[in-house]
Amino acid sequence: MMWKAFPQSTRTMATALLVASSLVSGQIPSEIKPSTPAPPAAAGSLTTPNGPHVLTAEDLGAFLDGFIPLELHRENIAGAVVVVVKDGKVLYQQGYGYADVEKKIPVSPDATLFRPGSISKLFTWTAVMQLQEQGKINLDQDVNTYLDFKVPNTYPKPITMRNLMTHTAGFEEVVKDLFIPETAKRLPLRQYLITHMPERVYPPGTTPAYSNYGATLAAYIVQRVSGVPFDDYVEKNIYQPLAMTHSTFRQPLSAALKPLMSDGYALGSDKPKPFEICTPEPAGSMSTTGVDISHFMIAHLQGGEYDGAQILKPATVALMHAAQFAVDPSLPHMALGFYEETHNGHRIIGHAGDTNYFHSDLHLIQDQNLGFFVSYNSAGRGEISARTALFQAFLDRYFPYQPPSAAKQPNAEKDAQLMAGEYITSRRPVTNILSFIAFLENSTVSAGPDGTIIVSDQKSLNQVPKTWEEIGPLLYRDKNGQDLIGFTRDSNNRLVLSTDFPFEVATRASFADNKIWNSFVLAFVSIMFIGTLIVWPLAAWLRRHYKHPLALDKKQSHLRITVRAIAAVDLLFLLCWLGLFIAFGGDPLFDSRLDPVLRLFQLVGWIGSIGTFVVLYAVIKTWKSQGEWWLSHAGNLAIACAAVLFSWFLLHWHLLHFSLRY
Repeated sequence: MMWKAFPQSTRTMATALLVASSLVSGQIPSEIKPSTPAPPAAAGSLTTPNGPHVLTAEDLGAFLDGFIPLELHRENIAGAVVVVVKDGKVLYQQGYGYADVEKKIPVSPDATLFRPGSISKLFTWTAVMQLQEQGKINLDQDVNTYLDFKVPNTYPKPITMRNLMTHTAGFEEVVKDLFIPETAKRLPLRQYLITHMPERVYPPGTTPAYSNYGATLAAYIVQRVSGVPFDDYVEKNIYQPLAMTHSTFRQPLSAALKPLMSDGYALGSDKPKPFEICTPEPAGSMSTTGVDISHFMIAHLQGGEYDGAQILKPATVALMHAAQFAVDPSLPHMALGFYEETHNGHRIIGHAGDTNYFHSDLHLIQDQNLGFFVSYNSAGRGEISARTALFQAFLDRYFPYQPPSAAKQPNAEKDAQLMAGEYITSRRPVTNILSFIAFLENSTVSAGPDGTIIVSDQKSLNQVPKTWEEIGPLLYRDKNGQDLIGFTRDSNNRLVLSTDFPFEVATRASFADNKIWNSFVLAFVSIMFIGTLIVWPLAAWLRRHYKHPLALDKKQSHLRITVRAIAAVDLLFLLCWLGLFIAFGGDPLFDSRLDPVLRLFQLVGWIGSIGTFVVLYAVIKTWKSQGEWWLSHAGNLAIACAAVLFSWFLLHWHLLHFSLRY
């Protein structure tokens, strides 16, 4: 559900954590040790000479019992659940830490509910494939065929279900009402989709841009085609046949499930947070246990079958898991809902999931008939991605891998210089009032002297930026690992950066979208407006002190005061937005209750922007005034430039947009 996925890991940090866990064995605080006994070990040797560990319940338990408690302790996470399935059975399931820190209630894999966030979408996509299998949904049909409202025909090519499932429908990012307070009014699915419909900003099938709205739209189509409410459909056609007795999309939880729900935490040492209400329910509202998720993983690994119940035909499962779309064919592809994440020489499909406080991963290693699920109930310190570190360490222990050597490319230095610059993500608000947030998250590609590059937001688990070396034409690999990134060109010949996450890309940012330019604009505007308001009374004192009064006529005097007032209004607008982020601890809860506040912000912005014309007029009228010092003329000119840049910023980033769909 969150905007950004955690960066991929390297083996170095994961190995260090594993070694450290063995060094402190027996010294981990009791509250983060395993909460329930591990299943009995499978038969077989723990290791092979000079090779990987053999994946048995006993060896896996020893590994996880050393690794996860250290993670929880180091990252200040309250609790976690891990489930590993293999060959149609649960190999290992375990709860670690606490579901309720204050009451010392331990995490249980079969009796503690977690919020897997966007992993919920896999159930939505499975429901879609059930109806596709029955011939009721055509993956390549215009979605408007199935709707009782219309998605605008912004582009000649219509949006299809395949586009929704590969996140290539072309919707801009929207976050309004993504999470709302439990007491807030929730809209029916149809009304939500109509009132929160984002703009279409990319032609379908061209640009991956992860979309919660797209998944919610697909769920409404399931509801329309099946003739039953989405929640009822999932319960009858997925939960019941898979014996997922502790799973639900419904919010708030039923009286039976509520006592089983783990608390969510920012930090494990903090107070618990309220139950999160996700309003695009089919995109991320699920509550479930580790054991219930194991049934779902087994079904997808066993051709749609679990314990005699068949939720999908094998051919449908194969279609759902098959590669469908990638901007760069050298990198992982989107499947139908799942996405590829190739690691350690294995094709893996899976999905991550985030709420504000729960962070989860689901991985299916198909050639090993193996599924891996982990969920943490705390955001933690965030210095590393706990789930990424865990899964990479798991892969390195049981599926060790050494990337093949690659010769240095002959044009490496030239290519590195060509790739250097800023890149703006495709998954962003493009036309709405939050579009300005996008430039704050721009990635910067820097060229090294030896033909390597560094991407600012691609870091190892030790938070050091990765160094990428070119191993093929515009294809780069982590110099100390195996992760890949690649560059292609779009239809406008702009460079496009693709990573291991195929549901979004980043395009070379234009000058107007450049972080350096926009940061300069904000800094210049702020300094000029603050300086104007500070210098105004100071200059008056100096004039009195040196007996040099202003010789302005009444009109010029009024214009001079008006200019200062406009500077104050413009500065107030910037302070309003800054105050909003500070008030919410840097992460505002953008729900409909903020609409009056945002409208008030916009009123201030409109006054300031219209006032730019007054500032320009005032500068012209006072330029030849004999009563103004030359410094005053220069200051007025600088204020005019600041006012123009302020108005440009507001218009370019749509901060005065009449619509509050964001």
